[in-house]
Amino acid sequence: MTTDKISPEVIEALKEFDSPTIMNAIEKFAVRHRIKGYAGLDLKCLFPQYPPMVGYAVTAISDTTCPDPVKPDGFDELLDRIAEAPKPCVYVVQNVGHDRSRSCFGGDMTATALQYLGAVGFVADGGIRDCRGIGENAPGFQVFSSGLVVSHGQGAILDFNVTVNVCGLTIEPGDLLHGDENGLLTVPREIAAELPEKAQEVCALEKPLFEALKKPGMSVDEIKKVLNVH
Repeated sequence: MTTDKISPEVIEALKEFDSPTIMNAIEKFAVRHRIKGYAGLDLKCLFPQYPPMVGYAVTAISDTTCPDPVKPDGFDELLDRIAEAPKPCVYVVQNVGHDRSRSCFGGDMTATALQYLGAVGFVADGGIRDCRGIGENAPGFQVFSSGLVVSHGQGAILDFNVTVNVCGLTIEPGDLLHGDENGLLTVPREIAAELPEKAQEVCALEKPLFEALKKPGMSVDEIKKVLNVH
């Protein structure tokens, strides 16, 4: 688990850019393959109107579809983990139960408690519920999940601070996450401080291209030239 924190100024700067721009900026450093570091399309952003979420991952594995009660259920430890984690933090949970389509890892009460303790978001490899209640009681708190499930089932958090996989994205404890309506990605810490400037460069390079593509009467060949397509 990585414990060194990135400066609050860098965190705030990363929030100024949408996730695709941050992903494009990461590509410029060639620190990982282009098909790595992001979640698949079955992870959905519950509040697309919110600004980008940036925070450190607090990871867990959980089962909410087990028919047999598990005591303790781990929720008290979750609150302790969130309270003690570097801020801002994001709770990330992977389903290990047998019925992911009926899993449900939290709702409005969970989101409100986590936000109170300093979390800025919740990422679930499965379902969540109470979407309206989350918006009303924890405004600004972002949630990523695979969908909505009406019942919390029989929840049990089985372990914390473990490597998890959420919709194709591997997340280590303490990973820096960036997410918005476009999806969720991990930010390599070694380049995090340089990313805001690189993201600004990406925006600056794209602006004249968009302007060129809006000119009336362009031919296909002219469009190819703008896009540098050969």
